[in-house]
Amino acid sequence: MSLVRFYSKPMYNNTFDHFFNRGINKVVGTESVKTNPLVNISEDADGFLIELAAPGLNKEDLKVDVDKNLLTIKAEKTTEDTKSEDKDNKNKSKYTRKEFNFTAFKRSFTLPESVAKDQVTASYEDGILKVSVPKKEEAKPQPAREITVG
Repeated sequence: MSLVRFYSKPMYNNTFDHFFNRGINKVVGTESVKTNPLVNISEDADGFLIELAAPGLNKEDLKVDVDKNLLTIKAEKTTEDTKSEDKDNKNKSKYTRKEFNFTAFKRSFTLPESVAKDQVTASYEDGILKVSVPKKEEAKPQPAREITVG
């Protein structure tokens, strides 16, 4: 019986292992990776409801615009390197690990002609931005009308 030397990982795999095992944020840098928040869009007889997941933001960080037939939702929040500071500014704490980050985002949606663009409203609660887009009266379903034969 003879012993055979075995290499479990060829040298050329180290580059790929480095990339896939460390995570994309560590390889390309956290600032390079941008994500858009997820949305749910529902429709009923009165209009549309857009729900956008944006936890950790304040109402002041969010901006909703309607320009012609384009609804745009923007947010920008700056992060501080020294998040926890006491009032005397003596004890600054620095992150030893920072896995989530707040960055700017912009989402745009094309609105149909059947909506009342001047009546769009928005509210932000529990990390969810809710944008209500009502339909115009003529676009709402009308009840059947009986016509008498004369």
